[in-house]
Amino acid sequence: MEKTLEKHGQKFRFVLVGGANTALDFLLLFLFTNIGVHKIVANYLSTSIALIFSFFVNKSFTFKDKSKNAKKQFVLFLAVTLAGLWIIQPLVIWVTSNFIEAYVENNNVNLFIAKLIATVASLIWNYLLYSRLVFKKDEASR
Repeated sequence: MEKTLEKHGQKFRFVLVGGANTALDFLLLFLFTNIGVHKIVANYLSTSIALIFSFFVNKSFTFKDKSKNAKKQFVLFLAVTLAGLWIIQPLVIWVTSNFIEAYVENNNVNLFIAKLIATVASLIWNYLLYSRLVFKKDEASR
């Protein structure tokens, strides 16, 4: 178990942070809407706060990154994350929902399954690019 944690600890931390980030997003969304903020504005607020939280927690906890180049990393983090959300997820939803449609007649169930698959695809995209581009270790720190 210890060897597994050592070998895959970063991946486990990434999933843990992703879960916390998703919970924060949902919590804030419902908090804002319950105090009267319009649901679209509340969604922009909750996702923005969650994205900022995600950057700092991934930097310090998931990837244990000590570099001082946070501005550059944040721009890269934002580009990777938004590409996952606005390019990868819609493409995966479009492709998979068209395929699933042949087997599942309920549009809500179809969309839910497609969104789950798209979320996994963007999770993999994010992890690979965060670890290899945004928070990559330089040769001296390996």
